[in-house]
Amino acid sequence: MADPALFEFLHTEMVAELWAQDPDPGPGGQKTSLLVLEGMGFRVGQALGERLPRETLTFREELDILKFLCKDLWVAVFHKQMDSLRTNHQVQAPLRLPGTLLCPQGTYVLQDNSFPLLVRMASGLQYLEEAPKFLAFTCGLLRGTLSTLGVKSLVTASVAALPACKFQVVIQKL
Repeated sequence: MADPALFEFLHTEMVAELWAQDPDPGPGGQKTSLLVLEGMGFRVGQALGERLPRETLTFREELDILKFLCKDLWVAVFHKQMDSLRTNHQVQAPLRLPGTLLCPQGTYVLQDNSFPLLVRMASGLQYLEEAPKFLAFTCGLLRGTLSTLGVKSLVTASVAALPACKFQVVIQKL
């Protein structure tokens, strides 16, 4: 992809433009802006999902696809690999009937300890609440790439301490 500084600047400007339309948006306005950013990321992820795996052999398991995201996709976009990939097969069911087995959904946690889009704001805790709008595009990017590779998913992000973040990918079984 392009120079990291150009990508970071473009991303920052996209976020700023969406939030400049309404300087004090209510919860509905913020949700709309996050959906727009996530949609942009989804489309970019679809395009990258079509281009990047050309040289890669067919993915045999969903874990191979997630490894592809952590290595190849992350390097193409952020010029670094994801720091860790963990499986998280905890199923939280409100009701478990006797005699039934709970099948764990494919849940993966991708962690980046120095996420490039959050590094510049890592100087203070006051920016922690601003982090979600800088993660929406990347959630869409991951979901779009997975979609192109034939995996339906739900991607969410969380930040406990800047600039580290975790992306939780829940594979939706059909």
